Amino acid sequence: MRILAVFSHPIRESFTGQLLNGFVSGAEDAGHIVEIADLYAERFPPLLTAEDLVDQFASRPMAQEICREQKRFERCDAIALVFPIWWWTVPAMLKGWIERVFSAGWAYPIEEDPGSSLLGKRKGLVLSVAGGSAKMYEKYGTAETFRKQLEVGTFGYFGIDEVTTHIFHQARVTLAISAEDAARRALHIKTAYEIGRAFQEFKSEYDRQL
Repeated sequence: MRILAVFSHPIRESFTGQLLNGFVSGAEDAGHIVEIADLYAERFPPLLTAEDLVDQFASRPMAQEICREQKRFERCDAIALVFPIWWWTVPAMLKGWIERVFSAGWAYPIEEDPGSSLLGKRKGLVLSVAGGSAKMYEKYGTAETFRKQLEVGTFGYFGIDEVTTHIFHQARVTLAISAEDAARRALHIKTAYEIGRAFQEFKSEYDRQL
C-alpha cells in the first residue's frame, strides 16, 4: 500500500513530528510505502486565490503547485493527516492545502455533494494532537464535531468513506515535561507505530480515548 502522509506543523522535531515518525516506522515495517508531504518544510502556499476559484469552476487547468499535490494524491492508496489541533480545528496551513488541492471538478462534482467524489476509493486516517483531555473534549462535544468535520465534510469529498480518527490527548506544549507527560507521550508514539504497523486492519471507528 502506498500512503500519503500529510504533515502540518511548523516544527518537524515537535511531538506531532515524533508521532509522524512513529506512524511511518510502523507502516514501513508492515511493508507499506510512505510519501511524506511536509507542508511547512515544502513551503506550500495555502492561500486560496481568486484564480483558484475561477479556474476550477471554469474547468481550466489549476496552478502548478495544486497539480503537483493532486498527482501525489492520485498515486496513493491511502492518506494520513498528521497535525496538532489548534482552536479546536486543523491548522490554517492544512486547511489551505485542502481548500486548494481538492478542487471542484477534480475531487468532487460541482454540485458539492459529499459522498459522490470523482476520486477512487481510498483509506483515510487522522492522527491529531490535542493539549486538552478526552474528558474536556467530551464535555463540549468537541470530539464528535471534529470527527464529522473531517470524516464527512472533508474526507467525504476525497472519495474516502473508511476513515479512522485518533486524538492523542494531553500533549501540551510546555518547556518542562513531567515524568507523567513523558510517559503519556511515549505511549502515544508507541500507539502511532502500532497504527502504522496494522494500518490495513483498521475499520471505521473513532478515537481510542488515549
